[in-house]
Amino acid sequence: MPDWGGMRVYVTGASGFIGAHVARTLRERGAEVRDEWIELLDGAALERAMAGCDAVVHVAALYSYDAHEASLARVNIEGTRSVLDAARRAGVRRIVHTSTAGTCGPVPGRPATEEDGPPEWELAVPYKRTKLAAERLVLAAARDGLDAVVVNPTTPVGEGDRMPTPTGRMVRRVVRGGVRGYVATTGLNLVDVHDVALGHALALERGRAGERYLLGGADLSLEEVFVAIAALAGRPRPRLRVPYGAARAAAALGLVNRNEVQLARLPMFFSSAKAERELGYRPGPVEPALARAVADALAYPEGEMPNHLTPEEIAAEHKLDREQVIRFCVEHGVPIFQGRVDKTLFAAEWQKAHAKA
Repeated sequence: MPDWGGMRVYVTGASGFIGAHVARTLRERGAEVRDEWIELLDGAALERAMAGCDAVVHVAALYSYDAHEASLARVNIEGTRSVLDAARRAGVRRIVHTSTAGTCGPVPGRPATEEDGPPEWELAVPYKRTKLAAERLVLAAARDGLDAVVVNPTTPVGEGDRMPTPTGRMVRRVVRGGVRGYVATTGLNLVDVHDVALGHALALERGRAGERYLLGGADLSLEEVFVAIAALAGRPRPRLRVPYGAARAAAALGLVNRNEVQLARLPMFFSSAKAERELGYRPGPVEPALARAVADALAYPEGEMPNHLTPEEIAAEHKLDREQVIRFCVEHGVPIFQGRVDKTLFAAEWQKAHAKA
């Protein structure tokens, strides 16, 4: 077990949902946490942030079922490669990489474990494909001698998902009464984001290099998830049972997200037995976390920053490339928060800069 009082840790993605909770948990355990936002492909800046650190917890990722594959690959794959390279150069002793349970399954008929992998058809989903590639980079680095551990959260819920993530958007849609039905074939393993954050700390303390650890909670059908959220929000429960074939037809017509439907063919159920056995991971009930998530959704119905876009989205609006957007933000003091930019502020600063020119 590390001496938390003397440990210095750099956390990527600390302004995001999971990352913020991870950084808070590490501080509560006595670690000195560095968590400044740095463009993941800026290797020199990453190396400076990691200088003198004992460990890096790499949480940053692009979690989206809508983003272009090139953007997902840039952040999830090349960003992870950049973090690993910077950690080596900085002499960081230990790395915890946040992957996803989706790299372990699901599998038909039972909860998936770390010995499993995703079905072939799910790798058509760019998010899943890029996260699997990133995880493989970390495991390959561990085989080459890097002290690197992988954690695989399932579906975290709780307060603070205000961007929101796809999970947070799901909660908000049910809270608003915008969901009438549910795909009958699927389910989710929900887990309190507090437990996921603690699982990261436990992996840093006790995880074995080159191993994966699923951090999950309770397996629930999608109907059960929606019923629980609706009850907490005081909304009518979604009652329409949608067969998977009907959901696929709706996706083909562009009525629903094709990637999300692709992932709904099997229940996304997982076992955390390995983390419980090796790390001492003990997830609590998920109901309090759902209650906090619903309270957040009621307080922030559209998320905390509806006016904020990714650099890629800003670039598309202004006919620029992503690097130009990031460079402009850095040079002109436009904040990048949780990997997003206030589009109104960017437009105003862009117009001001070009008016002077």
